[in-house]
Amino acid sequence: MLLLVRFLLFALILFILYRMVKYVIDPKRKLELAHEQKRYFFLDDENNIRKNFLVTYKGVLFEGEKYLGTTDNAFEVVSIFVWPRNTASLKGLVREDFLFIERKILDHYQNAVVDWKSPIKEFMEKDRPF
Repeated sequence: MLLLVRFLLFALILFILYRMVKYVIDPKRKLELAHEQKRYFFLDDENNIRKNFLVTYKGVLFEGEKYLGTTDNAFEVVSIFVWPRNTASLKGLVREDFLFIERKILDHYQNAVVDWKSPIKEFMEKDRPF
């Protein structure tokens, strides 16, 4: 009986350690932490084309939708649509912030074209030189 209690206690300790490590390295927790601290963080499953990616920057959470297409050599992500989850949180962002996010997305998907959804799309087009 005492041996069984020791084994169960040891198993419980191992389970708690496993859950703690899993919690610390969880990417969604890192995204939430970066969002709260108004830092940049990119969360994506690059192997799953159907799953949207999330980007947080200066306290604003953006979501991006990937579309598969053909390049000269392979099938890759060729088009990305990005929008903010909450448009009210865009206050204070400038054109350079959106260009920074675009560059970071293009670091992951070199062959893609990034398109912004409204209202960022109109903002970016308004400031473009002709």
